[in-house]
Amino acid sequence: MVKVLFVCLGNICRSPLAEAVTNKLLSDQNIKNWTVDSAATSRYEIGSSPDHRGLRLMKRKGLTSTHRARQICHEDYDNFDYILCMDDDNVRDVRRMAPRKREFSAKIELLGRYDREGPDIIEDPYYGDDRDFEAVYEQCLRACTNFIRTKMTDEEQK
Repeated sequence: MVKVLFVCLGNICRSPLAEAVTNKLLSDQNIKNWTVDSAATSRYEIGSSPDHRGLRLMKRKGLTSTHRARQICHEDYDNFDYILCMDDDNVRDVRRMAPRKREFSAKIELLGRYDREGPDIIEDPYYGDDRDFEAVYEQCLRACTNFIRTKMTDEEQK
């Protein structure tokens, strides 16, 4: 079982898109033993649906999402194996928000490090347009594909 949490600032643009992309990739490969979710570092959008531009893109790409934005919580640090962040600020905030005075099991890293063709940072498209959301989708598709491939290879080697 692999458990992954995608994190961005508001949990309405990048992280729900990464979640939807990953769920589709797993479904297409008939991989059932994964848990996938997403969360925010901020409280700005708690309870909100993904951004309308992201939802429109998801529909065009055959992705689905019923996600509602939520903030990362202390339980996430133990409930997930990986907390994959979209940018350095997210990594810093996730580490700052981590439970104090105890170890936790989640590995915190940038999702973009799994994208062999693009930058490590997945830029926030919120103030952009549909092209920016498309760029985030393409980065997430490459990074999530490689993340799944890497983790499946790791599991096979155990």
